Amino acid sequence: MIWQNKKVLVMGLGSTGVSLLSFLAQTEAQAAGYDEHLSEERREALQQQFAVPLFSGSLNNELLSQFDILALSPGVSERLPVFAAFKAAGGQIIGDVAILADLLIGSGSKVIAITGANGKTTTTSLVGFLCERCGLDTVTAGNIGTPVLDAYLARQGKAADVWVLELSSFQLETTENLNADAAVVLNISEDHLDRYDDLLDYAHTKDRIFRGQGVQVLNADDVFCRAMKRPDRTVKWFSLKETTDYYWQDGALFADKDMLLPQNELALQGRHNAANVLAALALCEAIGLPRDALLRHVRDFKGLPHRVEKVADIGGVCFIDDSKGTNVGATCAAIEGFDMPLVLIAGGLGKGQNFTPLAAALRHKARAVLLIGRDAAQIGAVLNGEGYPIEYADSLETAVERAYRLAQSGDAVLLSPACASMDMFRDYAHRSQVFIEAVYRLQAA
Repeated sequence: MIWQNKKVLVMGLGSTGVSLLSFLAQTEAQAAGYDEHLSEERREALQQQFAVPLFSGSLNNELLSQFDILALSPGVSERLPVFAAFKAAGGQIIGDVAILADLLIGSGSKVIAITGANGKTTTTSLVGFLCERCGLDTVTAGNIGTPVLDAYLARQGKAADVWVLELSSFQLETTENLNADAAVVLNISEDHLDRYDDLLDYAHTKDRIFRGQGVQVLNADDVFCRAMKRPDRTVKWFSLKETTDYYWQDGALFADKDMLLPQNELALQGRHNAANVLAALALCEAIGLPRDALLRHVRDFKGLPHRVEKVADIGGVCFIDDSKGTNVGATCAAIEGFDMPLVLIAGGLGKGQNFTPLAAALRHKARAVLLIGRDAAQIGAVLNGEGYPIEYADSLETAVERAYRLAQSGDAVLLSPACASMDMFRDYAHRSQVFIEAVYRLQAA
């Protein structure tokens, strides 16, 4: 991209917006920043850091018409009506991932891109871990925590062997052509339906990750993913149900009909994590990493906090933290990954989801369900009549205590809310912290 004399407005001044301003400061662009809500303290801090014009309040065409390019943070939807006139007048809308893709052209760096409704952070972390262990100079960035342009600037012009990118649907909205060497959509389930028209619309946005010529890694068990197969492209399938390129069968992982390793040799718990491992292996092999080395190192990956993580055993009851299970698909995957009876703790902000799939996932597995948060009653209505106790708690601490009383030895108490957390907590990590502290109090009693 040519930045010289371009007038660029950075929309949204969170971590990604700040990374965009940092990048633009290294170019000859004329940058400015916008955030709908900008406190005086925040404005002063940004002004000292960047010395650029800053705007806030309602968006209008008069403001946007002053700029050639809008650089959107993921939290700002390109679908806002005010952007239609801007694009019609010839304005360009981009995001940080699109800028990175342009910067990497001709660099010699490979790109592995990962998205999906569930499992993308675990898979991204695993792929980054495997690439590093196999000796590649690896950058892991994106939705996983480090904005991609911060990661780029930190390298001070040094090319990486591979970029491993976790991408949300929000980031893909403004990514025209990443052209990743290997990319995966792990799965599609209801999430962010307050931003998209419907599930198909959401899936179409995820599908943008495959624009280019690289290897497609696809979930054979997901009808939306199967539909993403593109002609004249190399495709690698993974499955928990069928014999495909990479698959799970009888407690072991296979590829090309060869047994790779028993799942019990992995630190990651649950069959849904077997799918994440299969996808990770497919992505790594797609860029040429040797299978024997990958299988040596995959056993050493310990997983991530708050993602189906064992907290404690108390009186034969296993407590599992899956606070990162913030949508129905993630919670269903967590439930289906266990063979023992479960006491589920769920609830919070439902984000307009359909909770019906929880009923089938819990059938023949639920000992009881404890519900918390704003949309608890919606979940309760779906599960009513399923034949196990459904109770409501006014706090997570109360739910943990009651769940332990309802559980029997050999059961698991699973926190997997299927909801966002901000009605009761700062974020999913705070929710996890409250859960773990409540479990430790039980253990000490």
